[in-house]
Amino acid sequence: MKYDCYFFDDPPGQISWHRIESISLVEVVTGAAPRLETSVKACWSEEALFIRFMCEDDHTVATMTNRDDPLFLEDVVEVFLDLTGTGEMYYEFEVSPRNVVFDAMIKNDLQGHIDVDTSWDANGLETTVRLESNGRRTYEMKIPFTDIGQPPSDGIEWRWNAFRIDDDPQGNRHYWAWSPTGAVQFHLPRKFGILVFHR
Repeated sequence: MKYDCYFFDDPPGQISWHRIESISLVEVVTGAAPRLETSVKACWSEEALFIRFMCEDDHTVATMTNRDDPLFLEDVVEVFLDLTGTGEMYYEFEVSPRNVVFDAMIKNDLQGHIDVDTSWDANGLETTVRLESNGRRTYEMKIPFTDIGQPPSDGIEWRWNAFRIDDDPQGNRHYWAWSPTGAVQFHLPRKFGILVFHR
């Protein structure tokens, strides 16, 4: 799976999101249509990668308040970024409905052992969460390239995936992904899709 991520030169805070292609999340195991719609868009500038989630939401579970709390135990959106494509080291970014952030550097031996380093912080990371008038919730992330390495250039490919975890009113947990992993497990780099940067 591939997503074309285009460069933009809009003024800061004025991204023309309506011009950017969206992708939809599906059920993480089967790839089936999810209970609620979730779409994701991405673009980039000289300084940062911008990601937007647009989520239908009819029930919210979000009690945590501290950075790097285990947000994945409640409602959350997530992005994984693998700059080298090996699957052995990548970054994880999560945002809760309360705009609480989890960011970590992941080391994965590809044999089932994962080291999650939450002592690492993306110091320039900016996030917003907005409840829209139609009941949808919009999440935005600005991830500075200085926090994760060098800026990409035209044609560069990273591996990535986008996820959402959502509790329904009956207390059932739902797991959705852009590129399905075939299991209720997000840390399967071989299942990541491709993020292609276009100038």
